[in-house]
Amino acid sequence: MKLYLSKIEEPFRMELTNDRGNKVVLDASSAIGGSGYEFRPMELLAGSLAACMTIDVLNILKKKRLRTDQFHVTVEAKRADAVPSPFEHIHLIVSVDRTIDLDQLEKSVDLVLKKYCSVSASLNDTIVISSEIKHVEQ
Repeated sequence: MKLYLSKIEEPFRMELTNDRGNKVVLDASSAIGGSGYEFRPMELLAGSLAACMTIDVLNILKKKRLRTDQFHVTVEAKRADAVPSPFEHIHLIVSVDRTIDLDQLEKSVDLVLKKYCSVSASLNDTIVISSEIKHVEQ
């Protein structure tokens, strides 16, 4: 993996590009002078955890020949009030359509977060990662 980060605007607006040319724009918090309009690095980290978990869970469902038309993840994260301010807790709320058995999905999510998700495995062990599974509200 190779990524390129370039400052594109004062004071903190940056563009991150991968070796395939995909781009994402990042910025700092408005509390320290950022615009507040772009993703912040910690948002991308929490979002990456949700995306990694989702990819692995959808692969498990595919292997089980289970299909879901709706799969949504809400991320609720709490950071320490310190410098640095790492995550203390990340809670993932997974919502799927009613065709998926919630108990079976919960086991898959737990397995993925503990064994298969590379982002989860890369985070500090002191971060509590929890999940909740529910059907999509109609």
